[in-house]
Amino acid sequence: QVQLVESGGGLVQAGGSLRLSCAASGRTLSSIAMGWFRQAPGKDRKFVAAIDWSGGSTAYTDSVKGRFTISRDNAKNTVYLQMNSLKPEDTAVYYCAGAPQRGYSLSYSIYKYWGQGTQVTVSS
Repeated sequence: QVQLVESGGGLVQAGGSLRLSCAASGRTLSSIAMGWFRQAPGKDRKFVAAIDWSGGSTAYTDSVKGRFTISRDNAKNTVYLQMNSLKPEDTAVYYCAGAPQRGYSLSYSIYKYWGQGTQVTVSS
């Protein structure tokens, strides 16, 4: 079993940056694909970014391409989401998730392990 804990959320002005971290325990992340999802109030949880087990392949939803970067440090059992040029529409609870496979996935249903979420609020 894998336990995931997100951190790094907060309140930031539009145009600002935040870096989210997702620390894992219980099992090494080195064979697990990871993803970030977000859920705005009253909306469904949606895919943001994903990374394969090695960090060699990544994917992003169109609205964050060029602004967000997902990365991982398997030695530290941690995954990151660097968010730059933040917009008010990025406001949401951000969730870290792990899938028991090496290749990344954009599909919510593939992910087995979830963190509790961290709030990101971008003011205009």
